[in-house]
Amino acid sequence: MFATTRWRFDDILTFIRVMESGSITAAAERLNLSKSVISKRISDLEAALGVELFQRSTRQVRPTENGDAFYERMVPLINEINQTAESLSAERIKTLRGQLRVTTPMSFGAMYLGPVIAEFARRHPDLELAVDYEDRLVDLVQGGYDIGIRIGHLRDSNLRARTLCECPRVVVCSPEYIKAHGQPKTVAELANHQCIDYAYVHANRLWQFEAAAKGGPPVSVSMRSRIVINNGGALRDMAIAGLGIASLPLFLAADALRQGALVQILRGYRQPPYTISAIYPPTHHVSTKVRTFIDFLVEFFVPPLPWEDDSEAARNSALSRLRTIKLPYDA
Repeated sequence: MFATTRWRFDDILTFIRVMESGSITAAAERLNLSKSVISKRISDLEAALGVELFQRSTRQVRPTENGDAFYERMVPLINEINQTAESLSAERIKTLRGQLRVTTPMSFGAMYLGPVIAEFARRHPDLELAVDYEDRLVDLVQGGYDIGIRIGHLRDSNLRARTLCECPRVVVCSPEYIKAHGQPKTVAELANHQCIDYAYVHANRLWQFEAAAKGGPPVSVSMRSRIVINNGGALRDMAIAGLGIASLPLFLAADALRQGALVQILRGYRQPPYTISAIYPPTHHVSTKVRTFIDFLVEFFVPPLPWEDDSEAARNSALSRLRTIKLPYDA
């Protein structure tokens, strides 16, 4: 026989909202409840658990060590419950409901995902979508995200991933930079030039290239980073302004290369391509909304990719093709 629990499920959900919102006021706004109700639920939960979850002051609440530990353990369990319930509900009523939370790198998301997400939202009018554009790597589980888009090597080995496509990398600079500083002919000569680096991979400072001869060792060079920046689009714009050499994914550089604002250099040397993936937290029951959205992305990112050839035409072609495809649960 199970012992009677003294805590309530709504109290735990409220606690999670306060943790994610950072304050009782913000949580009250998200839940459309009064601050007094939020405070009462937190107090009831603390009394039921016999521990203090927050340190309170007149201006803010801060999680205690117990609060942090409880949050980290509860979020995966709550996600599992929600995903299981949504999966069973969707199977029964053949429609997508609830909320889908997505995080994506800012430049990639703004350039290529907006129209895709809009088409997905049009097909599923009962589904709420919350999309965060964020270049910083976020913790999917702690952030309460269903899906994340990642570009490059996946460090979170405990997450599940599905590859969407691969994107080549190109070393570029502006014609003005070449006139002022010359053009490097080899990887080694890069060390004598100014570079613009991406902040979230800057710690390495090594630019790596595949071996010139098959089976040979990769080639790397330590770069001088005059400018370090945390957004891919801004990094590209700095290169266009002639402030240094940059290594960019082709999806960022393609339009500028076609227009002549950037020039690809070191064409004889190839950097490992970026893998673009959809990742999601490990769970026994992958929700229908997650599976359907990832299937939708996979259908969009097939050759020719949106940044290949004329990117505007490629994007329109990919969207036109996507609108003709019917997937399970499409409205």
